[in-house]
Amino acid sequence: MIPFIALKSLSLGPLTIQVWGLMVALGILAGAWVGAREARKRGLDGNVVWDAAAWVTVGAMVVARLFHVAFYDPATYLADPAQIIAVWKGGMSMFGGLVGATIVGIGYFKIKKFPVLAYIDAMMSGLPLGIGIGRIGCFLIHDHPGTLTHFVLGVKYPDGSVRHDLGLYESIYGFALAIVFYAMSRKNVRPATYSVVFLATYGIFRFITDFLRIVDARYLGLTPAQYLSVAMIFGAWLLWRKKLSARK
Repeated sequence: MIPFIALKSLSLGPLTIQVWGLMVALGILAGAWVGAREARKRGLDGNVVWDAAAWVTVGAMVVARLFHVAFYDPATYLADPAQIIAVWKGGMSMFGGLVGATIVGIGYFKIKKFPVLAYIDAMMSGLPLGIGIGRIGCFLIHDHPGTLTHFVLGVKYPDGSVRHDLGLYESIYGFALAIVFYAMSRKNVRPATYSVVFLATYGIFRFITDFLRIVDARYLGLTPAQYLSVAMIFGAWLLWRKKLSARK
């Protein structure tokens, strides 16, 4: 059993730093660093990854917020539309962020006339580490409580209940896959491999673990993320098939 550790903000003199935002920012920087390193290993320009990361982050944040507003709590925002821009109060969709990042990333590389798949896959190599670090922020503010459990990784909440904590689980997933990707990076990784592995594993992971969530909206029994998880797994299969065809 894991004790309930809550840390929403840090005070540094007159400054108050939101822990969730800090961990997300650190995750973005760490992920971009890994992606730039992988790009250089492939003979690409690591600085291009850093430039793209800035635009991708903006796209991810905007679409993550819009997804949350549209699919997770629309009634609240219809009643008070001004709350849509109150991002400091929380409310971001991970899948919305992935969709926004993908759209902006592809658009950026196409406009700049860089090899899209090569750069996207290089950036994908750093995504698990970014998730691992960023989701620590979710764990520390406990914004994704789950169902009751006796599991050894269950978190004992202040009311005495022991629950799954989805922020913790996703952080563990991120760090575990980051270790796998690091081991892969020491070998000659074929193009699109990181993308296929991430899309498949994250899609499966989220589809299963979202059944444990208790606060997420559901449509026909499934969360919005679960529907997108199915699409993600299908996308991994299509990309894998494309890889096989290219090798023939």
